[in-house]
Amino acid sequence: MQPIGLFGGTFDPIHYGHLRTAFELRQLLRLTEVRFLPTGNPPHREQTIANAELRLRMVRAAVAGEPAFTVDDREMRRSGVSYSVDTLAELRAEHPRRSLCLLLGMDAFLGLPHWHRWRELLALAHVVVAHRPGWKAPTQGPLGEVMVDHGTGSIRDLHEQPAGKVYIHAVTQLEISSTELRQLILAGRDPRYLVPDEVRRLLLDTQCYSPHT
Repeated sequence: MQPIGLFGGTFDPIHYGHLRTAFELRQLLRLTEVRFLPTGNPPHREQTIANAELRLRMVRAAVAGEPAFTVDDREMRRSGVSYSVDTLAELRAEHPRRSLCLLLGMDAFLGLPHWHRWRELLALAHVVVAHRPGWKAPTQGPLGEVMVDHGTGSIRDLHEQPAGKVYIHAVTQLEISSTELRQLILAGRDPRYLVPDEVRRLLLDTQCYSPHT
C-alpha cells in the first residue's frame, strides 16, 4: 500500500508555500494522500493568533479542491500540548503496517533535536525533508548521526518499509511565511495570490489578524 504523508503545522494561516510543498512531495513519493494535521497547542511557539477553530476552517478550505489532501483534527481535539510523537504513535496503532511519512521543512528538521522524544520518531515513521535547492543535510552532531544511520536516497525504501528512513529532496520554495502574511494583513494589505481564494475570504471576513483583534 502506498505511503501516507503527514504534514503538521500551526497553519496560522495556511498558504501556497505549504500547499505547493505538499503537492510536490505527494507526486514525487507517490503518496496515497497527504494528511494535514493542524496543531492544537504547539510546544515550540507562543500561542497562535487565530484560534483552533478558525485555523481548522482555513486548512479545510485550502485543501478542498485537491482530492489527495485530507485534514485530520486529532491534535486540536487533544487536551494539553500537542507532541508529534504522540500523534505518530496514534497513527501507527491505526496503521500498523502502513508506511507513514512525516513531511518537514528544512527549518523544522534542523530543530528536530529539540522536539519531545525526537529519537522515537523514526521508530514510528519515515522523515521526509523538503529543502531549498543546493542545501545539504547536516553531516555532524545528532542530525549527522541520524543521516548516517537512517538516510536514504531511494523512494522505494519509503514504500517497502513502514518507518525508519530519512529522505531529503528539494522542492519549489515559495517565499511565503505565515509570520510575514500576518504582518502584511496587519498593515492593511491584501493577501491575494499568497493564499487560496477561500482562505483569503475567511481572513477578510473574520479580520483575525487585523489591528483591533
